[in-house]
Amino acid sequence: MPATSTTSIKLNPQLKKRIQRLASARRRSAHWILCEAVEEYVTREEKREQLRKDALAAWNQYQATGLHATAEEADAWLARLEAGEDAKAPECHG
Repeated sequence: MPATSTTSIKLNPQLKKRIQRLASARRRSAHWILCEAVEEYVTREEKREQLRKDALAAWNQYQATGLHATAEEADAWLARLEAGEDAKAPECHG
């Protein structure tokens, strides 16, 4: 089992009651509910941050080179993928 550390958070009474009701309904501890919530939140926000970084890098690359694929090219490629084809991404052009 990985090492853990204790962290305290202050919850308003209404939220604490909601967590306790949910924990009871799920037959879990409030601690388990909170740990799951934090894990899911952090995972989601890490993915969101990576998407932001990737989008910024793509924008910077486009600004530097002007290379791009048109919306029509991208749509056609995505349609082929959706149809189950092993399609290559469209070539970028200026």
